[in-house]
Amino acid sequence: MAASGASFLWFVFVIALIPASLWLLKRSGLANGLANGLAGAGPIAPMKTVGQLGLGPGQRLVTVEVGQGDERTWLVLGVTGQNIQTLHTMAPQAPAEAAAGAPSVHPAFATLLRRTRQGEQ
Repeated sequence: MAASGASFLWFVFVIALIPASLWLLKRSGLANGLANGLAGAGPIAPMKTVGQLGLGPGQRLVTVEVGQGDERTWLVLGVTGQNIQTLHTMAPQAPAEAAAGAPSVHPAFATLLRRTRQGEQ
């Protein structure tokens, strides 16, 4: 009976060791290099989402910034459930230029109603 108890404890230990080792691998940064076949080749270029626009069910336009420093580039991607396609490549814009192209935020309904009622009086 003692042998089956020890076997069970070893089984629990091995099962607990799997997520712990995956967490350590992710935290160490080796997972990115090994997945790309670039172990020890240096850091991967950063990538961040600048904006996205939903077009329909499962369809989006996504703007992604890739690269670092002067080598930064914005990619406009068409994303569906089955495909990702590059639609346009452009130089990154300053935050003010990016905000100028975005739709303005509408005032709250209460503010609009107050303006309307003040105009009637």
